[in-house]
Amino acid sequence: MPDLTESITVRSSADALYRLVSDLPRMREWSPECTRVRWRGAGPEAGARFVGHNRAGLVRWFTFGKVVTADPARRFTFDITFGPIPISRWDYVFTGTADGCTVTESWTDHRPIVLKTLFRPVFGNRTPRNAIGIHTTLTRLRSAAEAA
Repeated sequence: MPDLTESITVRSSADALYRLVSDLPRMREWSPECTRVRWRGAGPEAGARFVGHNRAGLVRWFTFGKVVTADPARRFTFDITFGPIPISRWDYVFTGTADGCTVTESWTDHRPIVLKTLFRPVFGNRTPRNAIGIHTTLTRLRSAAEAA
């Protein structure tokens, strides 16, 4: 069960939105924390790996990602780790509507409690920060898709 979920309706096709979201190097255009994504090999098919670079204020960090689901125009899911430590799962579901598509973004926190406690002074409480981030990401994604 995701810790956070938000949906937005976009005047664009599910296929077009899937192509935008699954092009992870473009995520920096929408996410308020992502500054760069680099594929490690081919992407964005299931099993593809990538490195993500992020920032929040003065704090900068990187993570490792692996695409779990790459079902064009339907679902794109990836897991984030820091080395062998599970961090989170990000899931995007695309549902066609009469006038476009509804995109649902979900975040599931997989961090061990020790890691949550250890990094809370540096990163703060991730849940409210990610709620704002998801809303910002979806709003920017809609703007980009509808402008295309």
